[in-house]
Amino acid sequence: MNTATAAPAASSLVHPNLHPDERAAREELAACYRVFAMLGWVEMIYNHITVRLPDSVTGGEKQFLINPFGLHYSEVTASNLVKIDLHGNVLDGSTHKVNPAGFVVHAAIHDGLAGAHCVMHTHTTAGVAVACLKEGLQQTNFYTAQLHDMVAYHDFEGITIHADEGPRLLKSIGNRNAVILRNHGLLAWGQTLPQTFAILWTLQRACEIQMATFSMGAAVLPVSEDIARRCTRDALQFSPEHGAGQDVFNALVRQVDRIDPSYRN
Repeated sequence: MNTATAAPAASSLVHPNLHPDERAAREELAACYRVFAMLGWVEMIYNHITVRLPDSVTGGEKQFLINPFGLHYSEVTASNLVKIDLHGNVLDGSTHKVNPAGFVVHAAIHDGLAGAHCVMHTHTTAGVAVACLKEGLQQTNFYTAQLHDMVAYHDFEGITIHADEGPRLLKSIGNRNAVILRNHGLLAWGQTLPQTFAILWTLQRACEIQMATFSMGAAVLPVSEDIARRCTRDALQFSPEHGAGQDVFNALVRQVDRIDPSYRN
């Protein structure tokens, strides 16, 4: 007889009496974890996407949803996401652990940046590779040209489990939504989850193209500052007035739904 049991992530238990806005936030975030898994933006059980819950749910207290530590992104569901406060206290009775590294970085940004509704962090090969370059991301391709004056850099301080790094991280970020954590990886934050995804996707593509271009060992054709400034101004995918990435995110969620809609559980 087969005695294998399902992983904890497969739980379909739904929190009772959820505010509709929290239910919507949970489903959107769980869908995003599945999108990341589909795109291969995973690092085993590590890294995080977090969403700050609206005041309609929290009464003004800063609370956010984070993935259960120990589960693969493909196992994340609306009901097993963990609700925590800025001190790392679990607020929804979840028995899942929270990764301290995820809490420290994401809590600092959610608390310190008024517009940081969503924060995403990855360790993709291209992202980490560019983060290890002294010159960082260079103005050489279609995607970097859409990020003119949008990219911040933060120096590597080791594994991000120490709360005192938070103020230095915020100082490094300033008001720039795309962040390269030197020697570490990529990070993006935004006013909505789809907007944050659009920013991170553009940053990721910029890194992928740079890594491919530089690997050819030939002279690189730069993009002028004037052209890059104009490209960033003309790029509409980040703007709330033009959907801020909602259409492309919806398209990816439809793909996830065709593969496995269990994230809604």
